[in-house]
Amino acid sequence: MQNWRKPSREESNRPRRLAPGMLGRAAMHALAWTGCALLLAACGSAPRTVPVVDRTTPAKSAEPPATAGRESSRLVDADTYVVKRGDTLIRIALDHGQDWRDIAQWNNLEDPNQIRPGQVLRVTRPGSTTPKPADTGVAQVTPVPAPSQSTTRPLGTPTPAPATPATPAPSTPPATPAPAPSRTEPASERVEWGWPASGKIIENFHETRNKGLDIAGNVGDPVLAAADGKVVYSGSGLRGYGQLIIIKHNNTFLSAYAHNRAMLVKEGQAVRRGQKIAELGSTDAESPRVHFEIRRQGRPVDPIDYLPSR
Repeated sequence: MQNWRKPSREESNRPRRLAPGMLGRAAMHALAWTGCALLLAACGSAPRTVPVVDRTTPAKSAEPPATAGRESSRLVDADTYVVKRGDTLIRIALDHGQDWRDIAQWNNLEDPNQIRPGQVLRVTRPGSTTPKPADTGVAQVTPVPAPSQSTTRPLGTPTPAPATPATPAPSTPPATPAPAPSRTEPASERVEWGWPASGKIIENFHETRNKGLDIAGNVGDPVLAAADGKVVYSGSGLRGYGQLIIIKHNNTFLSAYAHNRAMLVKEGQAVRRGQKIAELGSTDAESPRVHFEIRRQGRPVDPIDYLPSR
């Protein structure tokens, strides 16, 4: 055993040197304590606010596609029509009560036979607009009558006798409904109609199955103009109608005459009521007949409501 001696003052003040292994362990301990201190400080600090995104409603794009607004405005416009597959300009004109040549001119169509699905066509004269019903935006509310209030009766008060029901008034027969008002048009749009053929009606008007009247006859019987007007189509370009003539009477009414054997008038020709315009036939039909339609603003209507009784 070595004898212990007290270190001198110079030896006490001299800095102590650590062994190389002791220096690495000391540094590791210092780093560990520093990390624990930082972790405790982070746990004690206020929680970080995380933004919450509501995904229940799809976000709207800041700017809509360039064509969306323009296309939708054209689709809902009553003055335009979007061409569908299988459409022809003759069919579009008939369904809108127009002359196909006018539609071709309004849309600058160099070849009326070259229309394509999705194409937007103007079907009214430029400068004219189709009237639309006004929307006030106010809902009509029917007032609900207030419930009857019960009357409080003091205790001991005798119950009043029930009232004797009044003698019912003698019943009166229900009023006869007034006849439906006749169709009235502005004076400038009124048409004096006549029958296009004298045969028997073999098929009546139906909104889905038959858009007019089918009148039987013999091949070669006369087909007459039902009213004064101008021939706007004479041909066989409308499938299912055979040899067809369309007459425009005014801005409201057209009439059509289908399944003819021979046509005696040309497009653009003025005709008078009762004038022979064709010979009855059976083109695109099961038997000899004339299929007759009246179109009011392009919409098929029952000719019986307009033709005189016979």
